[in-house]
Formats: sequence, structure tokens, C-alpha cells
Amino acid sequence: MKLVILDRDGVINEDSDDFIKSPDEWKPIPGSLEAITRLTQAKYRVVIATNQSGLARGLLDINTLNKIHDKMHRGLMELGGDIEAIFFCPHAPKAACTCRKPKPGLFWDIANRCGIHLTGIPAVGDSLRDLQAASSAGARPILVRTGKGKKTEKGLPEELEHVPIYDDLQAFVEAFLQPEA
Repeated sequence: MKLVILDRDGVINEDSDDFIKSPDEWKPIPGSLEAITRLTQAKYRVVIATNQSGLARGLLDINTLNKIHDKMHRGLMELGGDIEAIFFCPHAPKAACTCRKPKPGLFWDIANRCGIHLTGIPAVGDSLRDLQAASSAGARPILVRTGKGKKTEKGLPEELEHVPIYDDLQAFVEAFLQPEA
């Protein structure tokens, strides 16, 4: 199966230490929607795995999160792109859940719902927890320098030093699709 897993904040859209709490605050990183469109046109299924603790913190509700995702979907549809599914952890950092990255629960859910093993499936993130969750689930972690990526790159632990690093999602997709061109 041709699948790519993406983190949301810092990979697709601009990140904020104050959280993305409304559709107005959701701003795509230049080139990210076009990159997802290229994956879609190359027949890749694109899914998102994202921590959304703003829900547990009371900073937004599920209806607002859905409106944020609707804005993202509309922007992609205008370009001919698609995100097949969004898997999110709504829990606070101290919750004892298995879905909050760096734990691999979101990735296991993706594997179960798609009926696949994640071995070799690229998972693009900007934070250490994204890379750790992908690695724990058997996916292939990819780091981008957008969002928290530059800071993450400077502090990569030894076991993740082999992770490929790209300037942004667009650069990853360009390199990733190159062999198929």
C-alpha cells in the first residue's frame, strides 16, 4: 500500500506554542498543501497523526477542531489534494493514554484501520516525539526543519541520527517522488 503519514502542526501548518485554537489561526506552511497534492496525484494515501492536547486543556472543542480540519481539507480540494484520515490524540500530556506521541498508539490505529504493517512507511514530523512514535511503530521516521524541526535536529538522540532530514514537506515529497518521475 502506498501510504504517507504526516504530523499536522509544524509540518502542514505553522505551529504555535499557544496552540492552534481556531480556523483563523490555522495557516498552511508555504508549499505544504501543494506537496500533499503531489502525493495524492501519485496515488499515495495521506493520513495525519497528531497530538491535540488543546482539547483536554479546554482551549478548543471538537467542533472547532473539525472546523480547522475542514479548512485544511478545503484548501487541499482546491488544489486537487486529499487527506484520507486524521488520527488525533485528544489527551493531556500527563494522561496515561497509549495514543499520545511519543507513544505509538496513533500509528497502531492507522495500521489496524488500513490493514497494513507500517514497516517502511514514511512518517514525517518536526518533533522528537513524532520520530519516536514512528520508530516505535516500525514506520520510517522523517524529520522536516519547519515547526520545531530545527531545534529537534540539534538534539537528535544517537538512535535517531540516521533519520533523513528535509527543509520542509515540499522538499521531502520532491525527493520521495523522484524515483517515480
